[in-house]
Parts: sequence; C-alpha cells; structure tokens
Amino acid sequence: MASPRVRKIADRIKVVVAEMLERRVKDPRLGFVTVTDVRVSGDTQHASIFYTVLGEESDLEGTAAALESARGLIRSEVGKQLGIRQVPTLEFIRDALPETAREIDDLLERVRAADAETARRAAEGSYAGEADPYRKPREIEPDEDDDELDEDDPRA
Repeated sequence: MASPRVRKIADRIKVVVAEMLERRVKDPRLGFVTVTDVRVSGDTQHASIFYTVLGEESDLEGTAAALESARGLIRSEVGKQLGIRQVPTLEFIRDALPETAREIDDLLERVRAADAETARRAAEGSYAGEADPYRKPREIEPDEDDDELDEDDPRA
C-alpha cells in the first residue's frame, strides 16, 4: 500500500491535470476527457494518469495525440502546484475500465437470458421417471394374526 504522502501527491496530480485539461489546454483534437485515476510510484518519480474519452475511435486517437503534445505544459503546471523538488514524469494511459465493465454487463445479460430460458424449460418439462425418485421406507400394515401368539414361534 502506498504511503499517505504518495496518495496525497496522486490526488493532487489528478486535480491539477483535470483542471489543466479543462481550462488551459486548447487543442482541438482533445475530446471529452475524464481523468479516472493517477498512480504515482513509491519514489514519486513517475505518475501514470488514466483517462477515458467519450466518443468514437478517431476521438480516442486524437485525444491521445493531444495529451502527448501537452505533456510538457501539464508537467510544468504539476510541478508549480505541487511544490516538490523533483516533478514526476507523466504517462497518459487510456483506461480500459469502461470497456471491461461493458463486456461484463453484456455477459451478465446473456447469463440472465440463459437462466430465464432454463427456468422456462424447467417449468414446462416433466420428470423422466417418478416425481420423487428417492426410496422411502415401506409402511408395514399390522396383520390381524400378529395379535395371537404363535405356538411354534421360538420368540414366544
């Protein structure tokens, strides 16, 4: 687990980068970007910035190019805002979480549909054998002759 200092630096970098993308970076290739997470190495020398982009595949490529070209400007602002001696290098990584979540939702929907189909078939179906295939102990009816003692019976 990261130290509280590293976590604070990561949170601050996330805020600074988001503000920079919103206010100062005026690249037309930059799409609708959301900074989802920032991970800083333990020695605070490297920061991985995860982002998502709303739009098509061409928007993703344009945004990646715009972030790459604005990396120096963003890094200098991060250095000013953080006030630390060595500013971490920035790496922008497209976050795969939304696509993964969408795939999981699709899989869950397919499983729900398959479960509903199985339940429907089970409700319509009938048993291959008896309804209750488990053996039950036989109920023995008392004989009328059991009341009388048999003279030849050795138990008597």
